[in-house]
Amino acid sequence: MEHTLASDWSTFLPAMALTLVRVSGMIVFAPFFSSTALPVRTKAAFAGVVAYLLAPLVASLPAAQPELGCVALLGELAVGLLFGLTVALANEMMLFAGQLIGMQFSFSMVNLLDPSSSIQTPLLGDLFQLMGTLVVITSGLDRVLLASVMRTFRAVPLGTYVLPPANALQLVRAASGVFLAAMELAAPILAATVLIEVAIALLSKLSPQLPVMSLTVPIKTLAGLALLTGALALWPRFFEARFSGLLDLAERLIAQPDRSFVLSPPPGG
Repeated sequence: MEHTLASDWSTFLPAMALTLVRVSGMIVFAPFFSSTALPVRTKAAFAGVVAYLLAPLVASLPAAQPELGCVALLGELAVGLLFGLTVALANEMMLFAGQLIGMQFSFSMVNLLDPSSSIQTPLLGDLFQLMGTLVVITSGLDRVLLASVMRTFRAVPLGTYVLPPANALQLVRAASGVFLAAMELAAPILAATVLIEVAIALLSKLSPQLPVMSLTVPIKTLAGLALLTGALALWPRFFEARFSGLLDLAERLIAQPDRSFVLSPPPGG
């Protein structure tokens, strides 16, 4: 009996360590989990509990190799970081969309200290990131993210992953889709504010006495805020579709690293 108990612990502890490395790598970058508003000790405790619960299950999967080693640790860290970095592109999409709209609202010089990155970011960029985090929480996407991470243990058994160079290239290509997705999100407001600028410019030609500089900024800002308020009802669906697409991308990069991906909504999303 003592021999069986010792053999169980000799398998459980390495499996838990490797699982903890993979889960921790995801928590470092993934939306909501990476927020500095969450205490570091809370994140560490959460990762430890998840690793403790998953270790017996993932160690018993076929082809799992729960043995500590440099290659195994680096492989698990690569899986977690790749997963977290891929999903973190959703935050970058919201930040870039906020920067675009902030320029049209004449808020480009209004910066705040972003607590998650410790750098100054535009006001609307911070606002959009907070809205994205709110959608993650209210839609239960944090639980979907955890479920997706758990599925990676079946696609890539414990201690068997080796990061191929193709994954880095595919991640860069996916990052380029952030710009397109941000433009899609900001396009209605950008178009409306540009049309307002054109209309005021035409009015200034008809009436040179019109104070163009004093009218353009407030009218453009008020109209843009009104349109932004009306468009908020469609944003959760837009963000959820892109977030789900990024989850699919992360799973495909881990399981099949040779497939390409563009940041776009899934069919019917």
